[in-house]
Amino acid sequence: MKVTQEQLSREEQAWREVGHTTIRRKSARVLSGCFLAVIFAVPLYQLAAEYLEARRTGQTWRPQILELARRIPDVLAPIRDGGLRPANIVRANRNLLREINDFEDRLNDASLLGQYIRPRVQEWFSGWPGVGNEQAYVGRDGWLFYRPGLDYLTGPGFLDPRQLRRRAGGGDEWHAPPQPDPRPAIIDFNDQLRERGIGLIVVPVPVKPSIHPEKFSARYEGTRRQEEIPLQNASYSRLMADLAAAGVTVFDPSELLAARADRPRFLATDTHWRPEAMEAVAVRLAARIADVLGAPGPGDGGLRRRPLELAGLGDIALMLDLPKGQTRFPPESVTIRQVLTADGQFWRASKEAEVLVLGDSFSNNYSLEPMGWGESAGLVEQLSYFLHAPVDRLVRNDSGAWATRAMLARELARGHDRLAGKRVVVWQFAARELVVGDWRIIPLRPGEPPPARFVVPQPGRPLTVNGTVREAAPVPRPGTVPYRDHVTAVHLVDLPENGEAVVYMFGMEDNEWTRAARLRPGEEITVRLVPWAEVADRYGGINRGELSDLELQLQEPCWGEWVD
Repeated sequence: MKVTQEQLSREEQAWREVGHTTIRRKSARVLSGCFLAVIFAVPLYQLAAEYLEARRTGQTWRPQILELARRIPDVLAPIRDGGLRPANIVRANRNLLREINDFEDRLNDASLLGQYIRPRVQEWFSGWPGVGNEQAYVGRDGWLFYRPGLDYLTGPGFLDPRQLRRRAGGGDEWHAPPQPDPRPAIIDFNDQLRERGIGLIVVPVPVKPSIHPEKFSARYEGTRRQEEIPLQNASYSRLMADLAAAGVTVFDPSELLAARADRPRFLATDTHWRPEAMEAVAVRLAARIADVLGAPGPGDGGLRRRPLELAGLGDIALMLDLPKGQTRFPPESVTIRQVLTADGQFWRASKEAEVLVLGDSFSNNYSLEPMGWGESAGLVEQLSYFLHAPVDRLVRNDSGAWATRAMLARELARGHDRLAGKRVVVWQFAARELVVGDWRIIPLRPGEPPPARFVVPQPGRPLTVNGTVREAAPVPRPGTVPYRDHVTAVHLVDLPENGEAVVYMFGMEDNEWTRAARLRPGEEITVRLVPWAEVADRYGGINRGELSDLELQLQEPCWGEWVD
């Protein structure tokens, strides 16, 4: 008996229709042609635009894909230098994966079509849908939130054994997994300082939604808000108890900030606190430090403060990558109080001070001008003003779990004892680092100055050199980090008399990659070098990428600027 269509089940009928589609050959050719045109139009337009731009500027044009091809000798370096051994093959494979990942990031950043479409699509998503993007979340009343801060509150306890195992097994083929438990690093740092007679004060600054959860969720309005803030990660109280048992002094500003949270304590479109909130913390922290140092010295050291009103757009708003001139998130106004010396100059750190502050962007905000909120008015400046004493500082945006401790360790290893004469070290970091940070243990070992084969210009005498790039540290893609600027380290060789140099340069300015972000080994460049010490106060606090060779990190760096 012949089976008719009416006797087929729905599944049988669906499979028959899906498996056999009738289409005329002419229609198939038209559709295929349209598909191929769309596929090839984007790269062809990109190549044509880059070629015309290279002709306009007089530069040599080469397709982006050749960048990856030029990296093949460096990718295969482990095999070339060490032979065809399994360990060398693994290292070469890691190099290749890293290069492919970096190439994809550069391709995405340079896409002209993406540069046109992304801001407009993002503006729409940030409006009525209110969804933000993978890093910036849209809250209530025009407030924005950084995703790691929300992950800190909503994720599992950072000391939960399963969470520790998960993070310890993280990383990727070219990055080592982090040390997830903050307790060993904090306790070890405290013990190393104690051996030198130095006291440590740990200052975990709460994340924005800890103090203002009502700006993200309506459930925290009214009485419930007052009862539950500040919010903390499930493991926070356990960490505090374990640190107290180990003799670590912690200054937690959460309660102080939450007590006055009826007024905004954080910037609406930024990850950081408002200046008045930061100053309130500086007053209390200065009192805690004074208890260790004893009575403050007479007078105020000649320091005075000058109010300054300014307006800016926060770092989270910049991460949204909105079109220039957007009005959905207007600039915010603040009044900062700049700390000045007796002769009217901006405050400067003193390496001879008894107090050293290690801090991240919460110390840099209102202090580091490229962050967009003024200068000479940050946490360290206010701390010095209320202490009536000089203060030393080592601060850097991002990676507060390890970056400033690594900076201190490198100073010691270079033969510069930054801890000499210190009685108190303040270690400030954002509380979100407890969840996302790499809490590696870093030994503080004094060393000897490295050999003098590395070029360092004399103070006040800039040096113009031509050299070959051997390595350049990676630069984050604009919009993926909450900072407008980034400094990258470059290892230059083939300098006069077989010299070398470790050069810091801007890899990203105002949320756009510079030429240094695209440097590759083997490329010849001409730069003007000045001693790093001459610009460290201006650029030392900017987030930066370091070279992979630890020996190079111990060399005295220079600051480089392009010479065309």
